[in-house]
Amino acid sequence: MLPLNTIRENADTLVRALAKRGLDAQPMIDEVLELDQQRRDVQTRLDATLAEANQLSREIGNLFKTGKAKEAQELKARSGELKELSKELSEALNTAAEALQQALYQLPNAPHDLVPAGSSETDNEVVFQSGETTAAGGEALPHWELAAKYNLIDFELGVKITGAGFPVYKGRGARLQRALISYFLDRNTESGYEEVQVPHLVNEASGYGTGQLPDKEGQMYELRDDKLFLIPTAEVPVTNMLRDVIVERAQLPLRYTAYTPCFRREAGSYGAHVRGLNRLHQFDKVEIVRVEEPANSYQALDEMVAHVKALLESLQLPYRILRLCGGDLGFTSALTYDFEVWSAAQERWLEVSSVSNFEAFQANRLKLRYRDANNKPQLAHTLNGSALALPRILACILEDYQEAEGIRIPDVLVPYTGFDRIG
Repeated sequence: MLPLNTIRENADTLVRALAKRGLDAQPMIDEVLELDQQRRDVQTRLDATLAEANQLSREIGNLFKTGKAKEAQELKARSGELKELSKELSEALNTAAEALQQALYQLPNAPHDLVPAGSSETDNEVVFQSGETTAAGGEALPHWELAAKYNLIDFELGVKITGAGFPVYKGRGARLQRALISYFLDRNTESGYEEVQVPHLVNEASGYGTGQLPDKEGQMYELRDDKLFLIPTAEVPVTNMLRDVIVERAQLPLRYTAYTPCFRREAGSYGAHVRGLNRLHQFDKVEIVRVEEPANSYQALDEMVAHVKALLESLQLPYRILRLCGGDLGFTSALTYDFEVWSAAQERWLEVSSVSNFEAFQANRLKLRYRDANNKPQLAHTLNGSALALPRILACILEDYQEAEGIRIPDVLVPYTGFDRIG
């Protein structure tokens, strides 16, 4: 959520920035400023009414003390009127504050200056590429055929148990999946991220805190009777650990990593491009989250990008990094870098990670602050990234490492799998 003082002081700048998203934000900004003025007007009236009531209460007390009961009784009638008025104004203030809050929830984050203008993923900028992107040739099999050939993943069994998009990993497929999780967690903790295990269900306040609600409500699985949501990413519970917290400056930066399953409805996702592991309703992911002072957050973003690069290079998979344009930028993000791995068998790029700086957008919703050099609470900056999402990494390992006699395991994973080949 954009800080209200930022909207008041930089309305024109925000409108220009949000235009990068293809959004005409002027009506939304105008509505926020109008609702803010209404709320402040009601607050001013309420403060004046309460001040008059307090003054009147003192006068009534003094009149009773001095034996002027008649005069005191006359003033009590006015006191009753002020009490009723203050009640009405308090209710009006709550209504105005709620309307303002809902209007603020509708405004996405302002893109950073580095974000290119554009309307879709075709306008994203390639900022780095590593490895060859040649086709594997007619003999190469896509991962769903390799999974069936070597009995690694059973997609049909998942359909039987739950439905499409819920695969069952078996044998060495399950072992390879577990190896990737352990490897990513080990690399993250070695780089200074504290490992945490978090709930896979969150409440509504957590969804609002990190911006999944109300923006992505239809994409989340909801347990309506309990008012809980299955997490779409570990970012949600991990970042919400710090909701309503003031962090001491000396504690920063805070760095966390977590493995969780992730659940996404992915409504409307059909076609060959979502076959196999390409898009799932349940998948495993290892996440990294950072909380930083604002002055350090973009250096932190660069460090997170470098960390994910190192993970992909250690797996020796061809990959590229995209800087997302305004039209493809997530609702809460100020700047996002996507990582895509080349699938030689499918002859296409597959997204495996997003690394984002949210600046103060999430922190403002979370009321996550730190004490600055003057011991004054200020909004922190939050960042997160996938390090890494497993399905497409696993798909690319199967496809890019396939050989005539089987599938070779990347060297860095062999200590985790206990085998160096499938087949």
